[in-house]
Amino acid sequence: AVGSGGSTATAGPGAVSAGALEPGTSSAAHRRLKYISLAVLVVQNASLILSIRYARTLPGDRFFATTAVVMAEVLKGLTCLLLLFAQKRGNVKHLVLFLHEAVLVQYMDTLKLAVPSLIYTLQNNLQYVAISNLPAATFQVTYQLKILTTALFSVLMLNRSLSRLQWASLLLLFTGVAIVQAQQAGGGGPRPLDQNPGVGLAAVVASCLSSGFAGVYFEKILKGSSGSVWLRNLQLGLFGTALGLVGLWWAEGTAVAHRGFFFGYTPAVWGVVLNQAFGGLLVAVVVKYADNILKGFATSLSIVLSTVASIRLFGFHVDPLFALGAGLVIGAVYLYSLPRGAAKAIASASAPTSGPCTHQQPPGQPPPPQLSSHHGDLSTEPFLPKSVLVK
Repeated sequence: AVGSGGSTATAGPGAVSAGALEPGTSSAAHRRLKYISLAVLVVQNASLILSIRYARTLPGDRFFATTAVVMAEVLKGLTCLLLLFAQKRGNVKHLVLFLHEAVLVQYMDTLKLAVPSLIYTLQNNLQYVAISNLPAATFQVTYQLKILTTALFSVLMLNRSLSRLQWASLLLLFTGVAIVQAQQAGGGGPRPLDQNPGVGLAAVVASCLSSGFAGVYFEKILKGSSGSVWLRNLQLGLFGTALGLVGLWWAEGTAVAHRGFFFGYTPAVWGVVLNQAFGGLLVAVVVKYADNILKGFATSLSIVLSTVASIRLFGFHVDPLFALGAGLVIGAVYLYSLPRGAAKAIASASAPTSGPCTHQQPPGQPPPPQLSSHHGDLSTEPFLPKSVLVK
């Protein structure tokens, strides 16, 4: 994942949308859950990026990013296996029979997950490259391009339609990211000599493209599928671990064999691995209580939090150009997350209110229900992080 990390992706079967709480749940409890969801989403979105940036800039031996990706996959897979074990009430025989049927007998269904797993493994490695070469705040802003790529792939692969306000917000998003990158190319304050903004930009753009395609592809696979979200993530974890090991061997195999798998691991590095592995699982649990606007608001807050923390931790300099670009991105994220009913209301606010086509609600009748972007299915949510998969 929202994917991790944030990332944007689709929810698995069995996920429920906001408002799907059991009857009798008090409004106060509902609000409390939404606030808790908001806090978790903000902290997870910001802390992963900041922790990776911190671990990659510490003096001393630098850990191998490919080993961190593999360890996160192993921990997520083991966690999903334990959750499935709990669902089978601790019956090992039932769990083994279930996994044999779901993973081996239905092997064609399992093989379909090889493609998104390969892309997510590549994406996780690209994130380390991008964060190592870009300031955390710049990466956080630029990484919101995943909203644009996911929207475009949704239109192309799922024939999904976007409102005019959403198209306008995507244009606004692209403009804001372009301004931030122009600020970065123009200097953006002092930076370490081992950083290459061009490499960082290429890595984050490739990561956004892979995130968008993999998320939409995974959603397409899930349509008509009956597997639980934990089973799907276990299958993804199996492929992710295997593909991560292949990537490790190809990119850093000699160095890892010489220095060891856990070379350079410090408490900060373990914090990154645990954040990647369990942060996504936590988001998957709480995201069902967060509606679409709340997830957009959490994304915006995480950008602000990352920027403030970067100033304190890494000496990041915020100039007017960065502030303008980040502001446009935050505004675009909020506008894109609005439900269609609210979007139509905004669009109609600037339209003429008189004329033969103006519709007036008869007095004494309740207003018609507004359309929502949920439709009771989290798979249509544009802001679900990739960690909900939980990749």
